[in-house]
Amino acid sequence: MLFLIALRMIFPTEKGVMGDLPEGEPFIVPLAVPLLAGPSTLAMLILLARSQPDRIFDWLIAVLGAWGVTSLIILSSTSFHKILGNRGLMAVEKLMGMVLVAISVQMLIDGITTYLKALS
Repeated sequence: MLFLIALRMIFPTEKGVMGDLPEGEPFIVPLAVPLLAGPSTLAMLILLARSQPDRIFDWLIAVLGAWGVTSLIILSSTSFHKILGNRGLMAVEKLMGMVLVAISVQMLIDGITTYLKALS
């Protein structure tokens, strides 16, 4: 699914990435929200805190720092739009699509490798 979304980000159709949208297409990277604030972040924090409880404040500072940088980027999105313009935003969207293609292919390869190891 991620691969198909990423391909449509790189090679958009007239209807947009997610189909026909009445008021234009939102500039959304589908991987951003779950990785920044979702269950994967909480699971990672729990695992790190259990494996190295003496460094819990390091993990907390790292997550808060990442959330802070992300918040700054999101809040300054109008400034980025003015700086980059429509063509720049289209280029960034295609670049993020390529990153998502790479991530989805790596996830597929990891899944196949894990499956083949489980068989043997």
